[in-house]
Amino acid sequence: MTTDALPKPAAALLRERVFRHYWSAHVVSMVGDQISLIAIPLLAVLTIGAGAAEMGYLTAAALLPNLFLSLLAGAWVDRQGYKRKVMIGADLGRAALLLVVPVLAFAGVLDLWHLCVLSFAIGTLTVFYEVADGSLFASVVRRPDYIAANSLTNGARAMSFVAGPSVGGVLVQVLTAPFALVADVLSYLGSALLLTRIAPPENAGSRSRGGGLGIGSGLAFIVRSAVLRQLLLGVTVMNLFNYVFHALLILYVTTVLGVSPGMLGALIGIASIGGLVGAAVTGPLTRRFGIGPVVVFGYVAFPLPLVLIPLADGPQPVVIGMLFAAEFLSSLGVMILDIGVGSLQTAATPVSRLSLVKGAQRTVNYGVRPIGALLGGVLGELIGVRSALWIGAVGAVAGVLFVVFSPVPRMRELPNA
Repeated sequence: MTTDALPKPAAALLRERVFRHYWSAHVVSMVGDQISLIAIPLLAVLTIGAGAAEMGYLTAAALLPNLFLSLLAGAWVDRQGYKRKVMIGADLGRAALLLVVPVLAFAGVLDLWHLCVLSFAIGTLTVFYEVADGSLFASVVRRPDYIAANSLTNGARAMSFVAGPSVGGVLVQVLTAPFALVADVLSYLGSALLLTRIAPPENAGSRSRGGGLGIGSGLAFIVRSAVLRQLLLGVTVMNLFNYVFHALLILYVTTVLGVSPGMLGALIGIASIGGLVGAAVTGPLTRRFGIGPVVVFGYVAFPLPLVLIPLADGPQPVVIGMLFAAEFLSSLGVMILDIGVGSLQTAATPVSRLSLVKGAQRTVNYGVRPIGALLGGVLGELIGVRSALWIGAVGAVAGVLFVVFSPVPRMRELPNA
Protein backbone atom coordinates (compact mmCIF):
# COMPACT_ATOMS: atom_id res chain seq x y z
CA MET A 1 0.00 0.00 0.00
CA THR A 2 1.45 3.39 -0.97
CA THR A 3 1.56 6.33 1.39
CA ASP A 4 -1.02 8.14 -0.78
CA ALA A 5 -3.43 5.23 -0.26
CA LEU A 6 -3.20 5.36 3.55
CA PRO A 7 -6.07 7.12 5.35
CA LYS A 8 -5.20 10.40 7.02
CA PRO A 9 -6.11 11.14 10.64
CA ALA A 10 -8.95 13.61 11.14
CA ALA A 11 -6.59 16.32 12.42
CA ALA A 12 -4.57 16.13 9.21
CA LEU A 13 -7.72 16.58 7.12
CA LEU A 14 -8.63 19.73 9.03
CA ARG A 15 -5.21 21.17 8.28
CA GLU A 16 -6.03 21.02 4.57
CA ARG A 17 -7.42 24.42 3.57
CA VAL A 18 -10.03 23.17 1.08
CA PHE A 19 -11.49 20.53 3.38
CA ARG A 20 -11.40 22.91 6.36
CA HIS A 21 -13.54 25.48 4.54
CA TYR A 22 -15.88 22.72 3.30
CA TRP A 23 -16.26 21.39 6.83
CA SER A 24 -16.67 24.87 8.38
CA ALA A 25 -19.45 25.71 5.91
CA HIS A 26 -21.31 22.63 7.08
CA VAL A 27 -20.83 23.51 10.76
CA VAL A 28 -22.24 27.03 10.32
CA SER A 29 -25.17 25.95 8.16
CA MET A 30 -26.16 22.98 10.30
CA VAL A 31 -26.28 24.98 13.54
CA GLY A 32 -28.74 27.34 11.85
CA ASP A 33 -30.73 24.41 10.47
CA GLN A 34 -31.16 23.00 13.97
CA ILE A 35 -32.47 26.34 15.20
CA SER A 36 -35.08 26.29 12.42
CA LEU A 37 -35.86 22.65 13.10
CA ILE A 38 -37.11 23.55 16.56
CA ALA A 39 -38.31 27.13 15.88
CA ILE A 40 -40.63 26.38 12.94
CA PRO A 41 -42.60 23.56 14.63
CA LEU A 42 -42.81 25.61 17.84
CA LEU A 43 -44.04 28.56 15.78
CA ALA A 44 -46.73 26.33 14.28
CA VAL A 45 -47.81 24.81 17.61
CA LEU A 46 -47.53 27.77 19.99
CA THR A 47 -48.30 30.75 17.73
CA ILE A 48 -50.57 29.40 15.00
CA GLY A 49 -52.15 26.62 17.12
CA ALA A 50 -51.43 23.71 14.76
CA GLY A 51 -52.72 20.26 15.70
CA ALA A 52 -51.54 16.77 14.75
CA ALA A 53 -52.81 16.88 11.16
CA GLU A 54 -51.43 20.39 10.56
CA MET A 55 -48.01 19.33 11.90
CA GLY A 56 -48.09 16.47 9.43
CA TYR A 57 -48.85 18.89 6.57
CA LEU A 58 -46.00 21.20 7.60
CA THR A 59 -43.44 18.41 7.87
CA ALA A 60 -44.59 16.95 4.56
CA ALA A 61 -44.33 20.32 2.78
CA ALA A 62 -40.65 20.60 3.66
CA LEU A 63 -39.96 17.07 2.45
CA LEU A 64 -42.07 16.76 -0.72
CA PRO A 65 -39.37 18.29 -2.97
CA ASN A 66 -37.26 15.22 -2.23
CA LEU A 67 -39.94 13.02 -3.78
CA PHE A 68 -40.66 15.12 -6.86
CA LEU A 69 -37.37 16.84 -7.64
CA SER A 70 -34.42 14.71 -6.50
CA LEU A 71 -34.05 12.71 -9.74
CA LEU A 72 -34.35 15.86 -11.83
CA ALA A 73 -31.93 17.73 -9.56
CA GLY A 74 -29.43 14.87 -9.72
CA ALA A 75 -29.47 14.82 -13.52
CA TRP A 76 -29.22 18.62 -13.76
CA VAL A 77 -26.43 18.94 -11.19
CA ASP A 78 -24.54 16.11 -12.88
CA ARG A 79 -24.29 18.27 -16.01
CA GLN A 80 -22.94 21.29 -14.13
CA GLY A 81 -19.18 21.70 -14.01
CA TYR A 82 -19.18 23.63 -10.73
CA LYS A 83 -21.22 21.93 -8.01
CA ARG A 84 -19.96 24.49 -5.49
CA LYS A 85 -21.79 27.31 -7.29
CA VAL A 86 -25.03 25.34 -7.09
CA MET A 87 -24.56 25.04 -3.33
CA ILE A 88 -23.77 28.76 -2.92
CA GLY A 89 -26.88 29.71 -4.90
CA ALA A 90 -29.00 27.37 -2.77
CA ASP A 91 -27.63 28.90 0.44
CA LEU A 92 -28.42 32.45 -0.70
CA GLY A 93 -31.89 31.46 -1.88
CA ARG A 94 -32.73 29.72 1.40
CA ALA A 95 -31.58 32.76 3.38
CA ALA A 96 -33.89 35.03 1.37
CA LEU A 97 -36.89 32.71 1.73
CA LEU A 98 -36.44 32.20 5.45
CA LEU A 99 -36.29 35.95 6.02
CA VAL A 100 -39.89 36.15 4.76
CA VAL A 101 -41.16 34.45 7.96
CA PRO A 102 -40.31 37.24 10.44
CA VAL A 103 -41.48 39.83 7.90
CA LEU A 104 -44.91 38.17 7.64
CA ALA A 105 -45.03 37.71 11.42
CA PHE A 106 -44.21 41.38 11.98
CA ALA A 107 -47.02 42.31 9.56
CA GLY A 108 -49.40 40.08 11.54
CA VAL A 109 -50.44 37.96 8.55
CA LEU A 110 -48.41 34.76 9.05
CA ASP A 111 -50.45 31.54 8.93
CA LEU A 112 -49.83 27.81 8.50
CA TRP A 113 -50.08 27.88 4.72
CA HIS A 114 -47.36 30.52 4.51
CA LEU A 115 -45.13 28.20 6.52
CA CYS A 116 -46.02 25.25 4.27
CA VAL A 117 -45.26 27.14 1.03
CA LEU A 118 -42.00 28.56 2.36
CA SER A 119 -40.97 25.17 3.74
CA PHE A 120 -41.60 23.61 0.32
CA ALA A 121 -39.51 26.30 -1.42
CA ILE A 122 -36.65 25.99 1.07
CA GLY A 123 -36.84 22.20 0.76
CA THR A 124 -36.52 22.53 -3.02
CA LEU A 125 -33.26 24.46 -2.71
CA THR A 126 -32.05 22.00 -0.09
CA VAL A 127 -32.45 19.16 -2.61
CA PHE A 128 -30.15 20.91 -5.09
CA TYR A 129 -27.67 21.78 -2.34
CA GLU A 130 -27.35 18.26 -0.98
CA VAL A 131 -27.28 16.52 -4.36
CA ALA A 132 -24.39 18.80 -5.37
CA ASP A 133 -22.73 18.25 -2.00
CA GLY A 134 -22.24 14.54 -2.69
CA SER A 135 -20.08 15.29 -5.72
CA LEU A 136 -18.23 18.15 -4.03
CA PHE A 137 -17.33 15.83 -1.15
CA ALA A 138 -15.77 13.32 -3.55
CA SER A 139 -13.79 16.11 -5.24
CA VAL A 140 -12.19 17.36 -2.02
CA VAL A 141 -11.72 14.03 -0.19
CA ARG A 142 -9.67 10.99 -1.25
CA ARG A 143 -11.38 7.59 -1.07
CA PRO A 144 -9.14 6.32 1.81
CA ASP A 145 -10.26 9.33 3.85
CA TYR A 146 -14.03 8.84 3.41
CA ILE A 147 -14.58 7.41 6.92
CA ALA A 148 -12.50 10.13 8.62
CA ALA A 149 -14.05 12.92 6.53
CA ASN A 150 -17.58 11.63 7.09
CA SER A 151 -16.83 11.32 10.81
CA LEU A 152 -15.74 14.96 10.90
CA THR A 153 -18.74 16.13 8.87
CA ASN A 154 -21.19 14.13 10.94
CA GLY A 155 -19.37 15.21 14.08
CA ALA A 156 -20.12 18.76 12.96
CA ARG A 157 -23.75 17.74 12.56
CA ALA A 158 -23.66 16.34 16.08
CA MET A 159 -22.23 19.63 17.35
CA SER A 160 -25.09 21.42 15.60
CA PHE A 161 -27.52 19.09 17.39
CA VAL A 162 -25.93 20.19 20.67
CA ALA A 163 -25.82 23.92 20.00
CA GLY A 164 -28.78 24.43 17.65
CA PRO A 165 -31.75 23.24 19.73
CA SER A 166 -30.39 24.82 22.91
CA VAL A 167 -29.85 28.17 21.22
CA GLY A 168 -33.11 27.78 19.31
CA GLY A 169 -35.15 27.09 22.43
CA VAL A 170 -33.70 30.15 24.16
CA LEU A 171 -34.17 32.36 21.09
CA VAL A 172 -37.79 31.25 20.74
CA GLN A 173 -38.49 32.20 24.36
CA VAL A 174 -36.59 35.51 24.18
CA LEU A 175 -37.32 36.70 20.63
CA THR A 176 -40.38 34.54 19.75
CA ALA A 177 -40.18 31.82 17.10
CA PRO A 178 -40.41 33.94 13.90
CA PHE A 179 -37.49 36.19 14.84
CA ALA A 180 -35.38 33.28 16.10
CA LEU A 181 -35.20 32.19 12.45
CA VAL A 182 -32.96 35.17 11.64
CA ALA A 183 -30.13 33.10 13.14
CA ASP A 184 -30.61 30.51 10.39
CA VAL A 185 -30.62 33.27 7.76
CA LEU A 186 -27.20 34.34 9.00
CA SER A 187 -25.98 30.74 9.00
CA TYR A 188 -26.87 30.29 5.32
CA LEU A 189 -25.01 33.49 4.46
CA GLY A 190 -21.99 32.29 6.44
CA SER A 191 -22.04 28.93 4.69
CA ALA A 192 -22.18 30.60 1.27
CA LEU A 193 -19.22 32.82 2.16
CA LEU A 194 -17.11 29.85 3.26
CA LEU A 195 -17.97 27.90 0.11
CA THR A 196 -16.72 30.79 -2.02
CA ARG A 197 -13.29 30.23 -0.47
CA ILE A 198 -13.07 26.65 -1.72
CA ALA A 199 -11.17 26.00 -4.92
CA PRO A 200 -11.73 22.25 -5.39
CA PRO A 201 -10.39 20.31 -8.38
CA GLU A 202 -13.67 20.60 -10.27
CA ASN A 203 -14.12 22.39 -13.58
CA ALA A 204 -16.22 22.36 -16.68
CA GLY A 205 -14.48 19.17 -17.77
CA SER A 206 -16.00 17.35 -14.80
CA ARG A 207 -19.46 17.50 -16.31
CA SER A 208 -21.06 14.21 -17.20
CA ARG A 209 -20.41 13.37 -20.80
CA GLY A 210 -22.58 10.30 -20.89
CA GLY A 211 -25.38 11.25 -23.22
CA GLY A 212 -27.37 8.24 -22.06
CA LEU A 213 -27.26 9.23 -18.41
CA GLY A 214 -30.86 10.36 -17.93
CA ILE A 215 -32.79 10.98 -14.76
CA GLY A 216 -33.54 7.26 -14.37
CA SER A 217 -29.98 5.98 -14.75
CA GLY A 218 -29.06 6.66 -11.12
CA LEU A 219 -31.97 4.55 -9.89
CA ALA A 220 -31.10 1.80 -12.40
CA PHE A 221 -27.52 1.76 -11.10
CA ILE A 222 -28.78 1.33 -7.52
CA VAL A 223 -31.11 -1.52 -8.48
CA ARG A 224 -28.24 -3.41 -10.14
CA SER A 225 -26.01 -3.07 -7.06
CA ALA A 226 -26.99 -5.46 -4.26
CA VAL A 227 -25.19 -3.32 -1.69
CA LEU A 228 -26.70 0.03 -2.72
CA ARG A 229 -30.15 -1.49 -3.25
CA GLN A 230 -30.41 -3.13 0.17
CA LEU A 231 -28.94 -0.12 1.97
CA LEU A 232 -31.55 2.08 0.31
CA LEU A 233 -34.44 -0.27 1.09
CA GLY A 234 -33.36 -0.41 4.73
CA VAL A 235 -33.10 3.35 5.24
CA THR A 236 -36.33 3.91 3.29
CA VAL A 237 -38.39 1.70 5.60
CA MET A 238 -36.65 3.16 8.63
CA ASN A 239 -37.26 6.76 7.56
CA LEU A 240 -40.90 6.14 6.61
CA PHE A 241 -41.66 5.15 10.20
CA ASN A 242 -39.16 7.59 11.68
CA TYR A 243 -41.14 10.46 10.15
CA VAL A 244 -44.40 9.02 11.44
CA PHE A 245 -42.68 9.44 14.80
CA HIS A 246 -40.99 12.81 14.38
CA ALA A 247 -43.95 14.58 12.78
CA LEU A 248 -45.66 14.28 16.17
CA LEU A 249 -42.69 14.47 18.54
CA ILE A 250 -42.74 18.19 19.41
CA LEU A 251 -46.55 18.21 19.65
CA TYR A 252 -46.43 15.24 22.05
CA VAL A 253 -43.59 16.50 24.21
CA THR A 254 -44.95 20.04 24.59
CA THR A 255 -48.70 19.38 24.88
CA VAL A 256 -48.95 15.87 26.40
CA LEU A 257 -45.80 15.70 28.52
CA GLY A 258 -45.87 19.44 29.30
CA VAL A 259 -42.21 20.20 28.53
CA SER A 260 -41.49 23.90 27.88
CA PRO A 261 -39.78 25.06 24.65
CA GLY A 262 -36.67 26.13 26.55
CA MET A 263 -36.42 22.82 28.40
CA LEU A 264 -37.07 20.87 25.19
CA GLY A 265 -34.32 22.73 23.34
CA ALA A 266 -31.85 22.28 26.20
CA LEU A 267 -32.72 18.60 26.56
CA ILE A 268 -32.30 17.83 22.86
CA GLY A 269 -29.13 19.88 22.70
CA ILE A 270 -27.43 18.22 25.67
CA ALA A 271 -28.60 14.74 24.65
CA SER A 272 -27.17 15.30 21.19
CA ILE A 273 -23.71 14.92 22.73
CA GLY A 274 -24.45 11.28 21.94
CA GLY A 275 -23.91 12.21 18.31
CA LEU A 276 -20.41 13.47 19.10
CA VAL A 277 -19.70 10.16 20.81
CA GLY A 278 -21.05 8.27 17.79
CA ALA A 279 -18.92 10.28 15.39
CA ALA A 280 -15.84 9.67 17.54
CA VAL A 281 -16.27 5.89 17.87
CA THR A 282 -17.33 5.01 14.31
CA GLY A 283 -13.78 5.00 12.94
CA PRO A 284 -12.37 2.76 15.70
CA LEU A 285 -15.40 0.45 15.51
CA THR A 286 -15.00 0.16 11.75
CA ARG A 287 -11.32 -0.72 12.07
CA ARG A 288 -12.13 -3.31 14.76
CA PHE A 289 -15.24 -4.99 13.34
CA GLY A 290 -15.38 -3.92 9.68
CA ILE A 291 -17.68 -1.52 7.85
CA GLY A 292 -20.52 -4.03 7.33
CA PRO A 293 -21.21 -5.05 10.95
CA VAL A 294 -20.95 -1.41 12.07
CA VAL A 295 -23.56 -0.37 9.49
CA VAL A 296 -25.92 -3.16 10.61
CA PHE A 297 -25.50 -2.04 14.22
CA GLY A 298 -26.35 1.53 13.21
CA TYR A 299 -29.64 0.41 11.65
CA VAL A 300 -30.75 -0.78 15.09
CA ALA A 301 -28.97 1.70 17.36
CA PHE A 302 -30.65 4.73 15.75
CA PRO A 303 -34.39 3.92 15.98
CA LEU A 304 -34.62 1.48 18.91
CA PRO A 305 -33.99 3.97 21.76
CA LEU A 306 -36.93 6.09 20.59
CA VAL A 307 -39.35 3.60 22.19
CA LEU A 308 -38.47 5.29 25.49
CA ILE A 309 -40.39 8.42 24.45
CA PRO A 310 -43.91 6.93 24.28
CA LEU A 311 -42.97 4.99 27.44
CA ALA A 312 -42.17 8.24 29.28
CA ASP A 313 -44.56 8.79 32.18
CA GLY A 314 -44.59 9.82 35.82
CA PRO A 315 -43.02 12.79 37.60
CA GLN A 316 -41.40 15.45 35.42
CA PRO A 317 -37.80 14.48 36.35
CA VAL A 318 -38.49 10.88 35.28
CA VAL A 319 -40.01 12.05 32.00
CA ILE A 320 -37.04 14.36 31.31
CA GLY A 321 -34.63 11.52 32.11
CA MET A 322 -36.33 9.13 29.69
CA LEU A 323 -36.44 11.77 26.95
CA PHE A 324 -32.74 12.45 27.51
CA ALA A 325 -31.82 8.76 27.31
CA ALA A 326 -33.84 8.30 24.12
CA GLU A 327 -32.29 11.32 22.39
CA PHE A 328 -28.74 10.57 23.59
CA LEU A 329 -28.73 6.93 22.45
CA SER A 330 -30.56 7.68 19.21
CA SER A 331 -28.12 10.49 18.40
CA LEU A 332 -25.22 8.10 18.98
CA GLY A 333 -26.81 5.50 16.72
CA VAL A 334 -27.67 7.85 13.85
CA MET A 335 -24.07 9.07 13.63
CA ILE A 336 -22.75 5.52 13.37
CA LEU A 337 -25.40 4.77 10.75
CA ASP A 338 -24.90 7.91 8.67
CA ILE A 339 -21.10 7.75 8.65
CA GLY A 340 -21.09 4.07 7.71
CA VAL A 341 -23.84 4.19 5.10
CA GLY A 342 -22.60 7.46 3.59
CA SER A 343 -19.06 6.14 3.22
CA LEU A 344 -20.26 2.82 1.81
CA GLN A 345 -22.59 4.47 -0.72
CA THR A 346 -19.93 6.92 -1.89
CA ALA A 347 -17.25 4.23 -2.23
CA ALA A 348 -19.60 1.93 -4.17
CA THR A 349 -20.51 4.64 -6.71
CA PRO A 350 -18.29 5.94 -9.54
CA VAL A 351 -17.49 9.63 -9.08
CA SER A 352 -18.98 10.39 -12.51
CA ARG A 353 -22.38 9.09 -11.34
CA LEU A 354 -22.46 10.47 -7.80
CA SER A 355 -24.96 13.27 -8.43
CA LEU A 356 -27.28 10.97 -10.38
CA VAL A 357 -27.12 8.24 -7.74
CA LYS A 358 -27.47 10.77 -4.91
CA GLY A 359 -30.58 12.18 -6.58
CA ALA A 360 -32.08 8.71 -6.97
CA GLN A 361 -31.33 7.85 -3.35
CA ARG A 362 -32.97 11.06 -2.15
CA THR A 363 -36.04 10.43 -4.30
CA VAL A 364 -36.70 7.11 -2.58
CA ASN A 365 -35.22 7.64 0.88
CA TYR A 366 -36.36 11.24 1.39
CA GLY A 367 -39.44 10.80 -0.78
CA VAL A 368 -41.08 8.53 1.78
CA ARG A 369 -40.53 11.06 4.55
CA PRO A 370 -43.48 13.34 3.68
CA ILE A 371 -45.58 10.20 3.32
CA GLY A 372 -44.49 9.19 6.81
CA ALA A 373 -45.22 12.67 8.15
CA LEU A 374 -48.72 12.70 6.64
CA LEU A 375 -49.32 9.18 7.92
CA GLY A 376 -48.18 10.29 11.36
CA GLY A 377 -50.64 13.17 11.32
CA VAL A 378 -53.50 10.88 10.28
CA LEU A 379 -52.59 8.23 12.87
CA GLY A 380 -52.28 10.91 15.55
CA GLU A 381 -55.83 12.05 14.84
CA LEU A 382 -57.28 8.52 14.56
CA ILE A 383 -55.59 6.54 17.34
CA GLY A 384 -53.91 9.21 19.45
CA VAL A 385 -50.44 10.69 19.43
CA ARG A 386 -48.86 8.20 21.84
CA SER A 387 -50.09 5.17 19.88
CA ALA A 388 -48.85 6.71 16.63
CA LEU A 389 -45.42 7.20 18.23
CA TRP A 390 -45.32 3.51 19.11
CA ILE A 391 -46.02 2.54 15.51
CA GLY A 392 -43.30 4.89 14.29
CA ALA A 393 -40.65 3.72 16.75
CA VAL A 394 -41.22 -0.02 16.33
CA GLY A 395 -41.70 0.13 12.55
CA ALA A 396 -38.41 2.00 12.07
CA VAL A 397 -36.43 -0.90 13.57
CA ALA A 398 -37.75 -3.24 10.84
CA GLY A 399 -35.54 -1.53 8.25
CA VAL A 400 -32.54 -3.54 9.46
CA LEU A 401 -34.04 -6.72 7.97
CA PHE A 402 -33.23 -5.55 4.43
CA VAL A 403 -29.57 -5.12 5.36
CA VAL A 404 -29.17 -8.31 7.39
CA PHE A 405 -30.11 -10.37 4.32
CA SER A 406 -27.61 -8.70 2.00
CA PRO A 407 -23.84 -8.72 1.34
CA VAL A 408 -23.36 -5.83 3.79
CA PRO A 409 -22.83 -7.81 7.06
CA ARG A 410 -19.90 -9.69 5.47
CA MET A 411 -18.09 -6.55 4.28
CA ARG A 412 -14.94 -5.53 6.14
CA GLU A 413 -13.50 -2.84 3.83
CA LEU A 414 -14.96 -0.11 1.63
CA PRO A 415 -15.49 -1.39 -1.93
CA ASN A 416 -13.92 0.02 -5.08
CA ALA A 417 -16.58 1.42 -7.44
